[in-house]
Amino acid sequence: MSLISKFATVGGATMVSRVFGFGREMLMASALGVGPVADAFNLAFRFPNLFRRLFAEGAFNAAFIPLFSRSLEEDGSEGARRFASEIYSTLFAILTVFTVVAWIFMPFLVQTIIAPGLAYCVDEEIGAQALSCAARFDITVTFSRIMFPYLACMSLMAMVSGILNAFRLFFAAAAAPTVLNFVLIGVISYALMMDYDKATTGFLMSWGVLASGFLQLAIVVIAMRHARFSVSLRMPRWTKGLKRLLVLAGPAALIGGITQINLFVGQAIASFKPGAVSILQYADRPYQLPLGMVGVAIGVVLLPELARALKAGRLKEAQHTQNRSLEFALFLTVPAAIALFIIPEPIIRVIYERGEFEPTATPLVASVLGLYALGLPAFVMMKVFQPGYFARENTRSPMIATMISAVANIVLSLALFQVMAEQGIALATTIAGWLNAGLLFWGLYRKGLWEIDRQLMKRCLLVLVCAGVMGVSLVAMMWELGDWLDPNDAVATQVLAILILVGVAMLVYFALAFATGAADRKLVMGLVRRRRPKP
Repeated sequence: MSLISKFATVGGATMVSRVFGFGREMLMASALGVGPVADAFNLAFRFPNLFRRLFAEGAFNAAFIPLFSRSLEEDGSEGARRFASEIYSTLFAILTVFTVVAWIFMPFLVQTIIAPGLAYCVDEEIGAQALSCAARFDITVTFSRIMFPYLACMSLMAMVSGILNAFRLFFAAAAAPTVLNFVLIGVISYALMMDYDKATTGFLMSWGVLASGFLQLAIVVIAMRHARFSVSLRMPRWTKGLKRLLVLAGPAALIGGITQINLFVGQAIASFKPGAVSILQYADRPYQLPLGMVGVAIGVVLLPELARALKAGRLKEAQHTQNRSLEFALFLTVPAAIALFIIPEPIIRVIYERGEFEPTATPLVASVLGLYALGLPAFVMMKVFQPGYFARENTRSPMIATMISAVANIVLSLALFQVMAEQGIALATTIAGWLNAGLLFWGLYRKGLWEIDRQLMKRCLLVLVCAGVMGVSLVAMMWELGDWLDPNDAVATQVLAILILVGVAMLVYFALAFATGAADRKLVMGLVRRRRPKP
């Protein structure tokens, strides 16, 4: 299977998950709107979901896959099974203790880490909101306790996914997160049908998150068994392999999850303003679709490919793989970023504006989405640059870059929140993303680990030109279709207008890309017609 085919396999499965995620967020917006219950659910879910993104989307794999692959090569299947069982048993024990401690001290965690703003809330601030400050705090603690074991499920799932990825079996791990969206869509639909109040709906959604965690873990375990590999629980022991994994996994988790860390920090700061947490979450969903399709696919597939090339001493192949991956990333994310920046409000209105989601919330969410969009290429580029370090078992350099950008994000979020509210948090996240991507690239380039070829330079410039022309055409079409995009028009008319905007924009961009050579025809054909592996 070609590199592009692997990107397509993981990206396609992730795209399905993100599309159903749209459905989930649309139903949630209709059921909860922008308010205290939505804030409580998003705050409670963000903490375990942070760990899901840290581990499941490549960070744990960045440490585990090279060690597991080495064990498989040097010690055979039995040695690899022994190593995997050691890691699984230790991880299971740590997560069990961590979950019990978190249950006990959850009020403290909510007050200090998850939602510090609730500690400074006074009832006069929330005015017509349905819940008092004490009730908002209590419901956030309750939701957090219910959902916290989801963290353990996702961490164990990440390890099993790493085993599957090491065997070049990408689909099950990429498809499993879709279960969360299926379960929550079902739960919210049931709550709407039964006309439950917001608090009860949030309570049921929290249990749905927990149930989906066990289901996702079961899916990857079954896939691992089908691959004729298994792990067993045993008494945890301190071994050389475990020590090496911890040395690599800690920095890798921090590095790989910078996007989610930034969002988590942003939501913690946003908890000082009622409704801001929900606004950030609703804006995050459209932004996550292209990020998931391209960024996650590259992060999962590129690391094993680079590791194999470097171990075999094929340095030119490694350089070619890195350049083509960056080319592929920019080819898809630059036009997506421009489109989301230009037309965020019509998109948000069509997706969310119904039920409990008031029209006054649409421009607030749209402005945040537009600022998030400006950082989209940076966050995907980070997924391309990070494997260049991980494949060489170097986590120190990218960890330093990540810490610098994380500090910048916190400082900027605190400063900009005072003058721009939730928009300031979005802008800080975007600036920190570009800072991190720049530091990662400079580290590789300075050490001679990345050689930019002429093909990459040429196509990157052409992509910018083509995307710029597409952006101009979008602005012109919005002017022509202004009446159709009027908020007072029927939803069907607005949807048709957006489809026309997106369709024409794609036509303009891809036509220019093929005509100018910004698109690699072989690359695009590889997405459409995958090459089968030779027997």
